[in-house]
Amino acid sequence: MQQIAMINDRILPYEALEPVYLDRAFYFGDGVYEVIRSYNGKIFALDEHLNRFSNSLIAIGINSIDIEDIRTRVKQAYDEALMPNARIYFHITRGSAPRNHSYSDDLKPNFFLTVTELQDSKQVKKSGIAVSTFPDWRWKRCDIKSLNLLANVLAKQDAVSKGCDEAILVDENGFITEGSSSAFFAVFDNRLQTAPLVSNILPSITRKYVIKAAENINMTVTEESLTPEKAKSADELFIAVTTKDIVPVVRFDGNVVKDGKPGRYTEKLMEEFKHFIN
Repeated sequence: MQQIAMINDRILPYEALEPVYLDRAFYFGDGVYEVIRSYNGKIFALDEHLNRFSNSLIAIGINSIDIEDIRTRVKQAYDEALMPNARIYFHITRGSAPRNHSYSDDLKPNFFLTVTELQDSKQVKKSGIAVSTFPDWRWKRCDIKSLNLLANVLAKQDAVSKGCDEAILVDENGFITEGSSSAFFAVFDNRLQTAPLVSNILPSITRKYVIKAAENINMTVTEESLTPEKAKSADELFIAVTTKDIVPVVRFDGNVVKDGKPGRYTEKLMEEFKHFIN
């Protein structure tokens, strides 16, 4: 009698499994992650991202991580990559152990990081994107940037199957929360509206800077949930995401947003956002 494992079509003794196959992220999504970007050779909003990452770690009880060590690793990897406009992804998992829902407090966390090149987003910013709505099936603590992203994946794939670029999530009460991988905004006259930061909303770093940009150009900012029907009547719509910052939305659930072109306030916000980058 022998404990075994099977990887694709290869059978091997269970004891011979590499630690990566026993990572709790592999079985449970037991870990948290961050995505940071650089502009023209400079990492953007590193402090804010590391602070959010630290909050996520604490929220799930991984308390042994020195955030300054993570800062050093991020900078070291980025400097090694020599990539002016990059996506820096990293995660920490609780560690590797035989599959069991409960865990030992002495597990050693695993760290993983990649630096990859970002594609130019000028064209998508110029033309805008289409989005479609999808039920918000995510867990109730979306303020934690967890590795549990299956609901986000299903939403995004549904949008792609409809010829759209992003899914806009709608909760059980009929209100928009955010995108599957973005924050969502609507413009009514001179007023910018987005959902308030509660436990089912990720505290987006880009969202924070969009709100600052809106205040800088004297827009009124309203943190209030809106319905898909209300969104359809907006003067302008856009999403905000780390890897592209502000992206205009020109079609919502098959409906053209106003004249089908990026709105003037969205364009003003994109210009104002550049000041933060510089």
